[in-house]
Amino acid sequence: MQTLTLANIYELQGLKEEALEIYKEILKKEPSNSEAKIAIRRLCGMRKKFLNTNTDMKDFFIKMDSEVEFNEFERWLLKIWE
Repeated sequence: MQTLTLANIYELQGLKEEALEIYKEILKKEPSNSEAKIAIRRLCGMRKKFLNTNTDMKDFFIKMDSEVEFNEFERWLLKIWE
């Protein structure tokens, strides 16, 4: 059963795509659901903002081999979750 609670849990676990799909399904069934509308706008905005960044940072993560690079990666992660 797809609910706002399940979508929120997915979102908190970092499963943004799965959460987005649930929010979209909820909105199809309840077109006036303001929580689903807000969540969809928020998640779509995040996708646009970080569209290719995740691939680039994954490659960076795999190749990093110094404390400086680790710190840079950590700052990037913190920036995403602000």
